[in-house]
Amino acid sequence: MVSLSAYLVVAACLFCIGVAGLFLNRKNVITILMCIELILLAVNINFVAFSHFLNDLAGQIFVFFVLTVAASEVAVGLAILVAFYRQRRSIEIEDINTLQG
Repeated sequence: MVSLSAYLVVAACLFCIGVAGLFLNRKNVITILMCIELILLAVNINFVAFSHFLNDLAGQIFVFFVLTVAASEVAVGLAILVAFYRQRRSIEIEDINTLQG
C-alpha cells in the first residue's frame, strides 16, 4: 500500500513544476495555462489522498468541482486565445499588452 507521504511528495513535485513554469515562462500563454493545470492537478491529488486516508468522500467530491472549474478555464482560455490569434497572428504575452485601451 502506498503511504500518504508518497502522494504528498508527488503532489508537491507537480505543484513546484507548475509554479516554476509560471515564473520561468513569460512568453507563451498556452504553457502558462498548462502550468495552471499542473497546479490544479497537484491540489486534486492532495484532495483524493487525504480523502482516501481519512475515509471521507468530501475530498473526492470536491475534486469534481475543481475539475469542472479547470475544464471551463481551459475552454474559455483557449477560445480567447483563438480569437486573439485570429486578430494578431500571435499568442505571445508581449502582444497581448497591445490590447490595452
